[in-house]
Parts: sequence; structure tokens; C-alpha cells
Amino acid sequence: MTDINIISISGGKDSTAMWLLALERNTPNLKVVFSDVGHEHPETYEYIDYLEKELGEITRIKPDFSKQILHKREVVDTKWRKDGVSESIIRQALEILVPTGNPFLDLCIWKGRFPSTMARFCTVELKVRPMFEQIYVPIFEAGDHVISWQGIRANESIKRSKMTEREETPEGYTIYRPILDWDVYNVFKQHDKHGIKPNPLYTQGMGRVGCMPCINSRKEELHEIALRFPAEIERVAKWEKIVSKASKRGSATFFTSDDRGHGINEVIEWSKTSYGGKQYDLLKMLEEAPTCSSQYGLCE
Repeated sequence: MTDINIISISGGKDSTAMWLLALERNTPNLKVVFSDVGHEHPETYEYIDYLEKELGEITRIKPDFSKQILHKREVVDTKWRKDGVSESIIRQALEILVPTGNPFLDLCIWKGRFPSTMARFCTVELKVRPMFEQIYVPIFEAGDHVISWQGIRANESIKRSKMTEREETPEGYTIYRPILDWDVYNVFKQHDKHGIKPNPLYTQGMGRVGCMPCINSRKEELHEIALRFPAEIERVAKWEKIVSKASKRGSATFFTSDDRGHGINEVIEWSKTSYGGKQYDLLKMLEEAPTCSSQYGLCE
């Protein structure tokens, strides 16, 4: 039985540093995987291409929710009627329940809502399950063992601080967290050491990369996104209209997933306010996006 080392990369600083560490150690049987969730910023896709050119092959996988959407059509056409859902909502749901080919949007169409901090089904459905089914299972079937490298750092949260460097899973693979004790300085130092540029989004006000925006985005980060990348906000606003039609409530918003009206545009307006969220911050209203704005001191 051979150990196959699997590194899942997002285009972010931690997974890139982890890949560099694996290469530094001449880790055998290394397989690097990128799960395309369809909600990344274009610069992240370009960065993934850059990493592949500089560091080696990347296997790209893509979640598919076609079967789930087809099943939901059946549920809408039968169970919703029995539940007393109005015909107008049923008709618009059946109209919209068609796979788009975009994993993130299709996941939300299937669920009839967006993920939230209280229901973070996005990670499992877009990252964990596709990785297991498309990458791990074939390795298991070949009789080999998976070591899953995770770029998790203890100082990111209380939950992560309690994690161990190695962990055996009930599914039969090993989780390895090689940068658990690193701080963010060590992460960027690893990039410098190997001459690899960090994702350019880190110099454009982003504290995280990957989903744009992420459901965990902070107020200041949302303001930066709206200032620099208005097309990303427009895209999410369009998605809200689509997913609303697939919802029993006839409403779904990116940050609250309910009918309280906190759509992406309302949240962006809130991001322009000062502390307390009641008055606009005049400096924010007047400012233009600076050439470089980094939470990590990456600007020269």
C-alpha cells in the first residue's frame, strides 16, 4: 500500500505555503487538487494557472449538482403542492430548476438558499465531498492510502487551536496539518523563500481569497470588494434573483437567506457606514481604491 499525499489548494496563502513546504521536503506521491466552485475571483483563476506553471501539475475538479436539481424538480412538482405552496411559486421554481454549470449557483438553486455562517453547507458540498468522491475513492479502490494535507493554522480560531497535527478519520485516511503552528508571517516568508508571489488579491484589501465574496467577509472587506470589483457584487445580485425563484419562500439573499430584505446591495450600503451602521462614513464615500491595500503589510 502506497501513501498518496493530497494537497487541496484554493489560491490562498496557506495552501500555497503548504504546497511549497511539501516540495521543499521532496514529498513523494504528491497530488495537488483545485476544486473549482464557480465563485472565485478571475484573478484567483489566473493565480492557479501561475502556480501550475511555476510549481507543477494541478488536478482540477468541479462539483456537479445536476442530479440533485432534477430530484428537486420532482419534489417541487409533487410535495410542494401537497404542502400548500402557491402555484406561482411552484411555476417559477420549475422554470429556474435547470443546471447552469456553475457549481456554487447550482448548489444554491438546489438548496433554495445561500449558505450562511449558521448553515455552512458550502464547504462540504463544494470542497469536501467532491474531493472525497473524485480523488480519494479512486485511490482507495487502487488499494492505496490517502494523506490529506490541510493548510490550517492554530491562531486562526479557537476551534482550530484545539486541532492536532495528525488525525485518523473513520473513512480510513489521515489528515495532516503541517503548518498548524505557523503564523501569517511564516506563511508569506515561505512564499518569499521560494520566489512565489502571493495571490494579488491580498494587495487589494482582501483578507481571504477564494469565494468572492465569502459569507464570512468582514465589513471592511466587503467595502473593498464593492470599490474594486463591482462586477462581483452585480453577479451575486443576479444570483439572488435566480435562487429566490428556487425557494419555497420566494426569497433568498446572500447574507441572510431569508425574506428580511438584506440583499447584497443593502449589505454593501451598510459597508459604507461608520461604526454602528447608522451613518455613512464620509471618507469611505469619497475614497477611491488605492493601488495597494494589504491587511498583511505586503505593499512596498
